[in-house]
Amino acid sequence: MESVILISQVLMGLALVLAFVRVVRGPSLPDRVVALELFASIVVGLVGLYAIATGVSSFLDAAIVIALMGFLAAIGFARFLERGGPRDD
Repeated sequence: MESVILISQVLMGLALVLAFVRVVRGPSLPDRVVALELFASIVVGLVGLYAIATGVSSFLDAAIVIALMGFLAAIGFARFLERGGPRDD
């Protein structure tokens, strides 16, 4: 079981790096917003894996908070873009 968790953590870490690259180099602001949402989702997955690996269920509370913060950030950016914020077209 530990090897499956380790492989999952490594793959999710690689996905996290790739999502960070997209946040930094994204061609437009909407692309960066989507990459930021992906970043938050991957972090939630990593925290969930850590909770499974350690057996501490209170890490799941932290994962829920991170997911809610990512969702609220995406809503805020969407509202900003909807109201005519700067776009990198």
